[in-house]
Amino acid sequence: MKLLNYTQQGSGPHLLLIHGLFGSLDNLNMVAKQLKNTYTVTSVDVRNHGDSFHENTMSYDDLALDVVNLLTHLSIEKTHVLGHSMGGKIAMWLALNFPQHVDKLMIADIAPVKYPPHHNHIIHGLKSIDLSSVTNRKEADSQLAQHVNELGVRQFLLRNLSTTNGEISFKCSLEFIDNCYEQIMAGFDTTRSFSGETLFIKGGKSDYIQAEHRDLILTLFPQSKAKIIPDAGHWLHAEKTSIFNKIVENFLA
Repeated sequence: MKLLNYTQQGSGPHLLLIHGLFGSLDNLNMVAKQLKNTYTVTSVDVRNHGDSFHENTMSYDDLALDVVNLLTHLSIEKTHVLGHSMGGKIAMWLALNFPQHVDKLMIADIAPVKYPPHHNHIIHGLKSIDLSSVTNRKEADSQLAQHVNELGVRQFLLRNLSTTNGEISFKCSLEFIDNCYEQIMAGFDTTRSFSGETLFIKGGKSDYIQAEHRDLILTLFPQSKAKIIPDAGHWLHAEKTSIFNKIVENFLA
């Protein structure tokens, strides 16, 4: 059985953090650093990301089972779970299908719905970087800039680059993420619901969670409530870290 790469810090009740697409466990570190004073915080690299194993399937069944296998390995029977974006979908699927493992559930800026493809230019841009010709991140950035305009997005994406013996490569599996992109964008086909306490945290400037998603959210998560962080986009935990952490702390307390 393959296990997800993880880090663990702090002590107290368990809290699991799951990052989003093209991310890694470092992405939620600003949350982990704050909450490790009160909780045992486990951060994971999702399959095909960071230092975790690569597999050519990314159904939410598989992604949630990866988490269950790690929890079993770590002898964690039950944990609070926080997921951002794709990680939020993994967290939701985990709660719906393995509720015995989930205490309180927190979902950052994503809904349990099918999203239209909107990362194609990113995948194309990353795959078009000529790794044999670049010697540093700045050179990779100039190639990626032909496909991705936003500097902040490029900086985030290029954190996937690593150097081994002078050779630059991607830690994430671009090929498998590309192959599995439809699975990652998929909605939830389930009649299950999760009766535990659930919090959806939305960025005020983000359109990932919309009013039309409300009925489905309440059907799947009847005990859910929502918080909106004004002036925050999809990267709300990075843009408004202190507000985000306070919302999480208050909900868990």
